[in-house]
Amino acid sequence: MTESLTLPEAAFAKVDDTPDTLFYRTPRLVTHIDERAVAAVTRLYGELFTPGSDLLDLMSSWVSHLPGDVAYREVVGHGMNADELAANPRLARWFVQDLNRDPHLPLPAGTFDGASMCVSVQYLQRPIEVLTEVARVLRPGSPVVITFSNRCFPTKAVAIWTSLHAREQAELVGLYLTSAGFAEVDVREVLRPPGDPLWAVIGRTAVASSPVPATDAPR
Repeated sequence: MTESLTLPEAAFAKVDDTPDTLFYRTPRLVTHIDERAVAAVTRLYGELFTPGSDLLDLMSSWVSHLPGDVAYREVVGHGMNADELAANPRLARWFVQDLNRDPHLPLPAGTFDGASMCVSVQYLQRPIEVLTEVARVLRPGSPVVITFSNRCFPTKAVAIWTSLHAREQAELVGLYLTSAGFAEVDVREVLRPPGDPLWAVIGRTAVASSPVPATDAPR
């Protein structure tokens, strides 16, 4: 059963309520977590994403943190800045879209074997709608890997996020996922200080049940 999450509109308010397209129009060709945390994200992707699979990298930029020695069939990127996405060598194709204005992904259902969202979930104002769309475009049994640290653009993070501690933030993301219809949710504290902390919340879509073979009625 899907757990329902209902929060007041004010929970998703931002200090800076100007359009996100304005904030992200300047390329930022930097990483937003330190090298140790980046390496941990890469290891996690290596564990959870199967070589040769189709992946969706949501809220991406000029780097996807995927293992450099693993080949995937196709990596599709989404983000807010075209220059950043164009500079990302792992993306076969990409699109720019403000998910806070339009959470619908312009992608067919059941297209991907995995999805990632690195250090960006704190900016979503319609997280359940977005993650419901992610569940739609994933194939059965596929993971979405959401990672975050203690860094963010505080004026663009939603109010509820900045009011919580890290463990509570992870639990909140878990509630987003269950409310969006993910069948399994795994919360991991990946790294502790010194250095950037890192949390991962992993959701999996339900595996389609096999049909029960028909049997002859007893005579």
